[in-house]
Amino acid sequence: MTAPVSELIELLSLERLEDNLFRGQSRDIGTKYVFGGQVLGQALSAAQATMASADDPRNAHSLHAYFLRAGDIDAPIVYLVDRTRDGGSFSVRRVTAVQHGQPIFFLAASFQKEERGGEHQLSMPEVPKPEDIVPTPDLPQDQLSKLPSKVQRWLSRRGPFEFRHVYPRDELNPPKRPPYQHVWFRLSERVGDAPELHRALLAYASDFHLLGTATFPHGISYYQPNVLMASLDHALWFHRPFRADEWLLYSIDSPSAQDGRGLARGQIFDRDGKLVASTAQEGLIRVVEAKG
Repeated sequence: MTAPVSELIELLSLERLEDNLFRGQSRDIGTKYVFGGQVLGQALSAAQATMASADDPRNAHSLHAYFLRAGDIDAPIVYLVDRTRDGGSFSVRRVTAVQHGQPIFFLAASFQKEERGGEHQLSMPEVPKPEDIVPTPDLPQDQLSKLPSKVQRWLSRRGPFEFRHVYPRDELNPPKRPPYQHVWFRLSERVGDAPELHRALLAYASDFHLLGTATFPHGISYYQPNVLMASLDHALWFHRPFRADEWLLYSIDSPSAQDGRGLARGQIFDRDGKLVASTAQEGLIRVVEAKG
């Protein structure tokens, strides 16, 4: 297993301190603060760890989360799980992430027994297959060297996920365009079969590219020094089984931006066109005056 993938698996494998108390480490991937997807994935992992029951298996079907404070990359995060309810068919867990004695994030996740019922879904957009899309080339060193060190680390790192954009955009000189995009993604190598692991991996990956779609009509980008962006909340629904190490299509749109906030929605399909998950996120988007 390559270093980026093994580090991510380790990141999502929390240390259990007590029955309902867990500790996770952080990784600097080039963002100013802890990457939101990391906290999402770790919090879901903590909630799932309190659901282990061979006699009564229940799978996460939705989560709703709020980002309260920026996370410190250099400090561990403690996750406290409240076993809010265990009913006949559904269970609810509430997870609070704490750093330096303060809550930085909380999540509510719902779990359900496997159940049959009516089924329908929207169709997957018609887009090129991932193998027919040329991977985005690395930024030339002369351009990379002109960027802030954090942005350089973000753009030059080899992360655990591979992304292929159906409609690539120059993030350093972004044009104005409609607020939607399609991105194929997958974990860069095969991992184990545990559905809980693949759900945590998808939670991690779902924070990539989502809020950025709300910047498209305005011709701005997170990479620009005068643009400030931060996730405020995040919702994720799991619909059908999937593997995070096989190609998935992230189809994203942004219906609105206002009051310094942008809203983005996503649908995640597998290669066969099955809708496996849906997302929504609102985030802060500020354009500040450049310092003289």
